[in-house]
Amino acid sequence: MSSTSSTAAGGGGSPTSTTTATTGGGPTGELELHYAARDGAARVQGLSFRVRVRNTGDETIALSDVTIRYWFTDDGATSTFMGACDFASVPGGYTSVTRTFGEASAAEADRYLELGFTSAAGTLAPGATSGEAQIRVYSATYESMMQTNDYSFDASLTELTPWEQVTAYRDGVLAWGTEP
Repeated sequence: MSSTSSTAAGGGGSPTSTTTATTGGGPTGELELHYAARDGAARVQGLSFRVRVRNTGDETIALSDVTIRYWFTDDGATSTFMGACDFASVPGGYTSVTRTFGEASAAEADRYLELGFTSAAGTLAPGATSGEAQIRVYSATYESMMQTNDYSFDASLTELTPWEQVTAYRDGVLAWGTEP
């Protein structure tokens, strides 16, 4: 298991991600994101979910060109956010999955966790999936978090399902989903 951190609410931190979506034009249609909740409880000490990416285009995509954003609210957390990858079925496993946090300004999301991939994760052929990654988000002091008010959360999705409220980007351009 591996983790990274960023500043939580109240700490004055700025986004740690340099990936930004372009405005206008909408998703490119090259990717499809599948999501499943790992813990459906309303209040938890850590958000927990599974994701995988599918290449819906007609060319091979380097996973290092792909990022995923899970949008959530900080619920007043005062300690640093941490992101952990418990399992990943890409080459290199969880060490090939990067995690950074950023700030957002929507009612259902004032933060996001951005997942990325190192070059060791390989490529996705047309029609292929990355396999699943199991992810957790928690504060350094395990403060209680309400996930039912989070943009990307859906307790009813317990099997990996296409879900447009977790967004995917290719080279920083929105390729799947709808940002909050």
